[in-house]
Amino acid sequence: MEGEPFDSGGWFDEVMPRPPARSTTTAPRLSLRAPRGATLVAEPRLLDGDHREGERYERADLDGGELAGITLQECVLEGVSLNDTDLRGARFIECAFQDLFAPVFRAPRSSWRETSLRSTRWGSAELYDSTLDGVHLDGGKLDYVNLRAARLTDVLVSGCIIGELDLTGVRATRLALTDCTIGTLTLDGAQLRDTDLRTSSFRGIQGIDGLRGVTVDEYQLQLLAPFLAESMGLRVEG
Repeated sequence: MEGEPFDSGGWFDEVMPRPPARSTTTAPRLSLRAPRGATLVAEPRLLDGDHREGERYERADLDGGELAGITLQECVLEGVSLNDTDLRGARFIECAFQDLFAPVFRAPRSSWRETSLRSTRWGSAELYDSTLDGVHLDGGKLDYVNLRAARLTDVLVSGCIIGELDLTGVRATRLALTDCTIGTLTLDGAQLRDTDLRTSSFRGIQGIDGLRGVTVDEYQLQLLAPFLAESMGLRVEG
């Protein structure tokens, strides 16, 4: 019912994950809280440049909408479809998202702060030139994620299946990919500090020089050996 307040009851509440024992890599600093008292809006009518605060949208169809520059603050979105919705320059502040769906997700130059996303299903996600600060992406399936030239600070990606993750030109501090399965990871020109790839798997990596500043485990190092040898022009013969 529209106007009904939403009490998360702890849904999406998170605290900063503990780093592995004896790790010298600083984990993302997260302390996310679900919005309290968000009001259910049954049929949201959003416009570009809108500023919405404390609202909840459930199973809403926002496909193809023109929402460039919109700001959502302390909002909850559950089961919302955003296929080919124009979210250029959008701002998401202290929001909680679950089951977002979009074969084409268009949000370049967007800003995400202290926001959780769970069970996200995106085909192509255009997030280039975006800023992510204090973000947790958990349990999603994404075919292609374009984060070229993005700025990432305190970002945790966990339990996701990603076909291609493009971090070309990214500047990241305290980024962790945990228990993820990733097809191709592209790192050309990336500048990474306290970036942790342990427990995630990759079929291929492009831009091997971008691994500077990254933490891997011993098993991953073995898998990386052929890529490292190729980048250095080494020939390995028995």
